[in-house]
Amino acid sequence: MIIRQKTTRVVFNTLIIGTGLLFLAFFGEKASAKKPQPGGVFRLKSFSDEFRQQLDPAQPGAYIFISEQIFDGLVKLDKKLNVVPGLAEYWTISQDGRVYTFYLRRGVKFHNGQECLASDVKYSFERLLDPKARSPYYQHFLNRVVGGVDFRVGRDTEVRGFRVLGKHVFQIEWTHPYVSALYLLSTPFCKILPRDLMLKQGKKFFYRPIGTGPFVFDSWIRNARLDIIGIRLKRNKNYFLKPPYVSMIEFCPFFTLDQFVNQEIDSIPVLSEKLLNNHFQIFVDGSVNVFFLGMSCHLPPFDRKKVRQAISLVIDRQDLINELEEARYLREPSFQFVPPRLPGFFPQAREVSPNLEKADSLLKEAGFDNLETNVDLFLPWPRSDFKIKFYRALRHQLNSLGLKINLKYYRNLEEVKSSQRPYFILLQELMTIPDPETIIRPLFQSNSYFNLIHYSNIKIDELLKKASIQRSWSKRIKIFHQIESILKDEMPAIPLYNQQNRVAMQPYVRGVEIPVLGFYYLDTRKIWLDKE
Repeated sequence: MIIRQKTTRVVFNTLIIGTGLLFLAFFGEKASAKKPQPGGVFRLKSFSDEFRQQLDPAQPGAYIFISEQIFDGLVKLDKKLNVVPGLAEYWTISQDGRVYTFYLRRGVKFHNGQECLASDVKYSFERLLDPKARSPYYQHFLNRVVGGVDFRVGRDTEVRGFRVLGKHVFQIEWTHPYVSALYLLSTPFCKILPRDLMLKQGKKFFYRPIGTGPFVFDSWIRNARLDIIGIRLKRNKNYFLKPPYVSMIEFCPFFTLDQFVNQEIDSIPVLSEKLLNNHFQIFVDGSVNVFFLGMSCHLPPFDRKKVRQAISLVIDRQDLINELEEARYLREPSFQFVPPRLPGFFPQAREVSPNLEKADSLLKEAGFDNLETNVDLFLPWPRSDFKIKFYRALRHQLNSLGLKINLKYYRNLEEVKSSQRPYFILLQELMTIPDPETIIRPLFQSNSYFNLIHYSNIKIDELLKKASIQRSWSKRIKIFHQIESILKDEMPAIPLYNQQNRVAMQPYVRGVEIPVLGFYYLDTRKIWLDKE
């Protein structure tokens, strides 16, 4: 049986995100009934406090928001998390669930006028697996696509499971049925790049990247010293779907609160409580952004399960959240590894209160009267007030166990992986697709590139392998319940909190629809500025 479709509805269209609705908006006046007007520059401050010039979507340092503007993928997710057509107009799935054939829209052009073809799709996916590209996302395809391993190690010059069947027909053959295949292809790192231009320009391509997206790279934003501090994108008037209303987007982390108050910029994270008591629109996204305190499971004393369990029992999550309070975020304590907002994981796990007496008992069972140990706390560069607060709050809470914590900043993951001293690390995982595997696999699979705590559990590896080929969603969820139970017992990391973003926008910004997966996926094509 062949399934032919223009839109694939998925089991997650009943997903509930956030507290009630997908977003909350507070208006000083009713939304304008005017028709959307084209033109204007939409200026927004990013969530980060630094600007990264990384525009390669295959790299973890790339801004999701920028990738979503410049590039397109074969498929994408709508506001109900249904998989809908992107560059692929429709697709077919073989009866055994292993072969997906995508039929590209004809006439779709890259920003330089070159038509997007199946050969560009093949190149873009093979590039993820090419060691020269140095993309950590190769692991999502390596063992799942026929010929992925042979290409990766150099035994083949192409991936046998990526096939060009015609100028506008591309096919993927998976090694096993893969129930989340379309979700994977909707991720920010699965964007399609122009093959010929990439081969010609190499790394220089990303100085002025070209995609098929609704916005075209225009220029870098520079300060008075000519340092690059942001990016400017212009409207792609030839976009294959409905083009954007605004003429340009300016994205910069150095826009200020004063600029927002003076209406010089249009969107900003809620940097001050004052923004909540004004006429601005306030939006809360539904992002699934989870934070854990990881422990170096390969180094003593954290190589002992009871020590890790003891540490988890002295962490007061609510007190930590109170110490870290920021207007721009809403945080809630977390007591489980798979976010409770995902289908099948309601409700939130039972709250665990700090219990120093039980923690001391577990330490004694592990052979320790106390943990008079020097431990590093790894936090990502650059320094910030938040990171200092986190360090001080954690140091205070763990002082009762005798741990002496030293703050260390890291610039790359290898600095953490190669450490010979016991360490904690703040782990963050932003869910890019509504699938528990996207949290568990990168952080806790034994050979994952992002497993920074050297945690290894054969049973979890086997369950992840089983889940990846399970075609029943209900059975797949049961597998992740098993994984959850193992992780709660092993405690290689401590769930701390889930985080949502709050953003303020000017009253004249119209057409805002907050995506389920967060502001990073904001559909700027629908935004228009009603300044009249």
